[in-house]
Amino acid sequence: MNLDTPIGTDLGLAAEILRRGGLVAIPTETVYGLAANALDPLAVAKIFEAKQRPHFDPLIVHLFDAEEVSNYAEEFPEAARRLADNFWPGPLTLVLPRKPIIPELVTAGGPTVALRVPDHPLTYKLLGMLDFPLAAPSANPFGYISPTSAAHVHAQLGGKIDYILDGGPCKVGIESTVIAFEGEKGRILRLGGLDSKAIEALVPDLEIQTSSSSNPLSPGQLDRHYAPDTRLLIASDLAKYLRTHETPENTALIVYHRPQLNWAREKQYVLSPKRSLTEAASRLYAVLREADAAGYELIIAEEAPSKGLGPAINDRLRRASFKL
Repeated sequence: MNLDTPIGTDLGLAAEILRRGGLVAIPTETVYGLAANALDPLAVAKIFEAKQRPHFDPLIVHLFDAEEVSNYAEEFPEAARRLADNFWPGPLTLVLPRKPIIPELVTAGGPTVALRVPDHPLTYKLLGMLDFPLAAPSANPFGYISPTSAAHVHAQLGGKIDYILDGGPCKVGIESTVIAFEGEKGRILRLGGLDSKAIEALVPDLEIQTSSSSNPLSPGQLDRHYAPDTRLLIASDLAKYLRTHETPENTALIVYHRPQLNWAREKQYVLSPKRSLTEAASRLYAVLREADAAGYELIIAEEAPSKGLGPAINDRLRRASFKL
């Protein structure tokens, strides 16, 4: 293990490390993942050790393309195929009945496996060089804010993993949408980088079930997750809350698009001056990290509008905070 994990774009080196059972942080369109050979239980165990991740929390398996699904899943419902045809590569994870080739450590002993095809040119090339898929949860200590740059990974896992493949900033910035199936009926287990309306257009029989669980079917279902060390609150009406409540002087605000007039501008972090939920989602984790590192006593975040990627942004804020 390198005492100071190198960062670079050497795909040959990344592939060799993974072939010998090592750990490589990989870029995706959502967040950086901590990757290992998904078919090697010893390699997968290193992911849990590096992240201090509980073994009851399953991992997502990353594939080169949709043709590989049949290698690892017993069934591929037509509704799931439609989503894969339309959104892969992309921020979509499908939870399907697993084949025995997938180690139980990957699925937390459950009967299903979470599969996705990531959308990033470096990781696409890397997966094409390998004869195995990659198990890859977010490349950060368990429960903390997910990383959206190679620097984020290095700051927290440097010295604990073998290599960081630098693919630049993640364009989506929040994790994939996770969907499970019972026949042709779909259940969204985690809101993420896809607008649920686009999913509903292809899977009319769809429900959203993102409640927390101590025995989750997929990553991202735990109640407390994606959290900064600084205490974080969320407010549906931030201006009203600031008018009616006393807050510590050393408090930062995370606002959707418009700074609060009666608050010091240098203590405010704006997610998207253009009112773009896509931009807000892509910046969310970087802003949370910046505010967390600034030494504030409290962070108060404004809820995003409940449309497009807004519900996914609010889901991440809820799991990182205490609701007002």
